[in-house]
Amino acid sequence: MIGPLILHEDPRSANCYKIRLTAAHLRLPLERRFYDIMKGETRTPEFLAGVNGNGRIPVLQDGDKYLPESNAACFYLADGSSLIPTERFARADMLRWLFWEQYSHEPNVATVRAWLTIVGVDSLTEAQRLNLPVKREAGEAALALMDRHLAGRHWFVGKSISLADIVLFPYTQVAGDGGFELGKYPHLRGWLERVASQPRHLPMDAETPLAAGTLPD
Repeated sequence: MIGPLILHEDPRSANCYKIRLTAAHLRLPLERRFYDIMKGETRTPEFLAGVNGNGRIPVLQDGDKYLPESNAACFYLADGSSLIPTERFARADMLRWLFWEQYSHEPNVATVRAWLTIVGVDSLTEAQRLNLPVKREAGEAALALMDRHLAGRHWFVGKSISLADIVLFPYTQVAGDGGFELGKYPHLRGWLERVASQPRHLPMDAETPLAAGTLPD
């Protein structure tokens, strides 16, 4: 890494949080720069030209290099660490969960949460209103799959926490904001508690920027 590491983010986004959480686990200092996505601050000419032409966050900046996409940024930080399994199949299985999170989990669990808590029910478009039950059903299916997978195991891959657990944690822990009933999923609740009890865990609402000397031991 070149450094300094800078996270361009909206703190309400769990996609942004997963990068902060990865950095905390690895004791990597991380500066934070804030944008309000509801005010179009990631769509300005300056942002599009200098940070991400796709107009989206999070973006991890390492020196003069910019890396969009949350799970790619998490992998970049964790590459070579204990969060990445060394055994070939386990490493591929970890990537499987990263891909699944963005394809089946985040588009449903996170979208419902965003519509209800950030956009607001009264501001939803007619299409969003019609699609809400579909998204909710798909989100419940994703949570149920996770719960079944965790039956008889502590972590998603192998016998210790990995990047798969880190990227799946953020939107799962706030699923209740979208009306999802986590009480129905006992294995999932136990896993959430295990992740949150890790010594270097960082809560989503932590306000202090990660910097040298402020990281959890």
